[in-house]
Amino acid sequence: MPTLNGKTVLITGSAGGFGRELTRQLLLEGSMLILSDRTLAMTQCAAAEVAAGLGGRKVPGRILGFVAADLASPEGAAHLAAQARAVAPQIDVLINNAGLSFIGAFADVPQDRWELIMQVNLLAPMRLTALLLPEMIARGGGHVVNIASCAGLAGTPSLVAYCASKFGLRGFGEALGNELRDQGIRVTTLYPYFARTPILDSEHFGSRPTPALPTGIDEPDMVIRELIAGLKAGRQHIYPGRTAKLIYQLQKPGPWLLPKLIRATGQR
Repeated sequence: MPTLNGKTVLITGSAGGFGRELTRQLLLEGSMLILSDRTLAMTQCAAAEVAAGLGGRKVPGRILGFVAADLASPEGAAHLAAQARAVAPQIDVLINNAGLSFIGAFADVPQDRWELIMQVNLLAPMRLTALLLPEMIARGGGHVVNIASCAGLAGTPSLVAYCASKFGLRGFGEALGNELRDQGIRVTTLYPYFARTPILDSEHFGSRPTPALPTGIDEPDMVIRELIAGLKAGRQHIYPGRTAKLIYQLQKPGPWLLPKLIRATGQR
């Protein structure tokens, strides 16, 4: 997709750290945005803060509408797809950005919480894609963007369910992209490292100490800037920042190397 100017983009999780940055940078790119999060108040408040941060300057893009949707259920995804179509009949780009995490040993995280992670992080992107994909196929064009994580490249202790959801999203995006390659539809997966977003303050379960945050936390503006550059270049996989690129290189020699380094780091 050489340009995002004039493209209608649906963003889930628009009130979060990446969601706000997606809103800001895509408005500057000239995109027409449909913003969604769990409540209308969250979505509109985040958009207002983005607008305030732009300092009142005129931007080429605009926000077409807001949709409140709880993506933890099939009904939430169906509601979002229907309401987005009511705002704009053609969705050019779907950005599956909504996500959550909990911290703690897998045995300490209640089942309803890790099942919620799978619903929001993996099943919601699959459901939304399934609902919007037939229209993209019919017109021979469209783009699905999945916000995965470096946790989808290497299994990380205390983030078992989160890793499972992001490994799944990685496989979903890669397989779907290969399947649609000749139909004019692109699928892109982003693998950010730890970034300065509210997910860093995820709820903790169990008596084990909360793992210390690593050094070198990335900034959302850099992550989204690299995502947009990758979308324009038509890239299927994007590793934003030095650490994400390093993790990608380290996991290529063999699946055993990166987990060994993670264990060694955790034992220090």
